[in-house]
Amino acid sequence: MSSTRNRRPLSAATPNQTPLLQRRLKTKPALTVIAILLLGNILWFITWLIPNKDKEIGSDEQVAAVDGDIITRQEWMVAMEERYGKETLQNLVNETVMEKAAKKFKIQVTDKEVDLELALMRSAQDKFDTAMQNLSSEQLQQKIRSQLILDKVLTKDVVIKEGSIEKYYEENQALYNTKTSYRTNFIEVNSKKAAEEALSEIKDPADFSVLAREVSVDSASASLGGDIGFLTEKQENVDPAILKAVKALKTGEVSKAFKLANGHYGIVQVQEITEGQSFTYDDVKEHIERELALEQLPQHVTPESFWSEFNATWYYGEAKKSK
Repeated sequence: MSSTRNRRPLSAATPNQTPLLQRRLKTKPALTVIAILLLGNILWFITWLIPNKDKEIGSDEQVAAVDGDIITRQEWMVAMEERYGKETLQNLVNETVMEKAAKKFKIQVTDKEVDLELALMRSAQDKFDTAMQNLSSEQLQQKIRSQLILDKVLTKDVVIKEGSIEKYYEENQALYNTKTSYRTNFIEVNSKKAAEEALSEIKDPADFSVLAREVSVDSASASLGGDIGFLTEKQENVDPAILKAVKALKTGEVSKAFKLANGHYGIVQVQEITEGQSFTYDDVKEHIERELALEQLPQHVTPESFWSEFNATWYYGEAKKSK
C-alpha cells in the first residue's frame, strides 16, 4: 500500500493570473539558490579528487616503538581488525538478526527478564568466565537479551507441563536463592613489600587495573586488568583470604595487603556489588519452562542459523553456518 504521508489534496487546475514581471522576480531567488548548490557540488567534487594528505599522514602516525622500530597507527588498526574484527562484527550481526527475529515472531524481552538471567548467571558462576569479564555492563545485557530472543524463538512451540516446572523448582530451589556477588579486581605479588609498594601507587580507582597489568604475577587476571569476575561468599575455587577481603569492602574500595594460601600477597578492589536475592516460583516460572524446553531440542542452535532467513551478509564473504 502506497504511503499518503505529506501528500497535498489535488485541486482542479486554474489559469495562472500572476503578472509576468512578478513571476520573473519570484524566479530569480530560486535560480540563485540553484547556482550556489551547483557551485558547492563542483567544489566538493574537486576536494574529493584531491588526495587527503592529513589522512595519509595519520595512517603513518607512530603509536609505539621497539628498539627504534616504529609501529604505525595503520599497522595497529590492521592488526586489531585481523585479531578482533571478525568476532566483533559477527556479534553485531547476530544481535541485529535476533532483533529482527523478535519483531517477526512478536517476541518481547523485558529488562526484568534480563536482570533475572544476569543474577542467576552470576550466582551459578563456579569459575572465572573470561567472556563475561571482557564485556561492559551494557554489552553483557545486550548479549543476554539476544540469547533470550534466540531461546524464545526456538522454544515458542514446545509445550512443558505445569507439573514438570513445579517439580524442577522444588528440586532446585537453591539455584533461585542467589548470594551477594562482588565483581572483583585482583593483584597478586610475591611479597608483602611488593604489595605495599603497589598500594602506594594507587591514587585513583582507575590506577588499579593499570597496575594489575604491570605487576600482578597472576597472568590470567593481569591480562584483564586484574578482573576475576563475580565472587560469592564461600566460593570453593577461590582463596578464602580473597573472599574475606572482598566482603569487607564497599564499591570502589581497595583492600590492604593480605597473605594468600600460596605464600604470595594479594590486593583486591570491588568494582560492583550485586545483592543476593530470593526468587519465588512465579519469578522464575518462565525461565524454568524455557530451560526445560531447550533440553528437548535435538541440537544446539546459534543465531547464525537465522542469517539466511534475514538476508544477513558480511565483510568476510563466506556464509555463516550453525555451530
